[in-house]
Amino acid sequence: MLSEKTYTTIKNPVITEKAAIQKSASNTYVFKVSKEATKTDIKNSIEEVFGVIVNSVRVLNTKFKNKRTRFGKYKTSTYKKAYVTLAEGKEINMENPFK
Repeated sequence: MLSEKTYTTIKNPVITEKAAIQKSASNTYVFKVSKEATKTDIKNSIEEVFGVIVNSVRVLNTKFKNKRTRFGKYKTSTYKKAYVTLAEGKEINMENPFK
């Protein structure tokens, strides 16, 4: 049975055009992760939850952005992003990732 830390490390996948290009070009997936997670925590969580082999993990802390609407100003939240490169021939099916 997997621990609670395994499931709380990975928040959700980032699905953008840039992430899709990286997925097809270099087998790299992008995830939002908890701010306290380290590279080894992220690697172990991905390997346990999805059952794949991870080659490398790169981490990026995104800063908030100031936004404006007609009602006023606000800041977007900061978060941590992880770029996870998988081994050759391995992939994560985003439609049903736990198969």
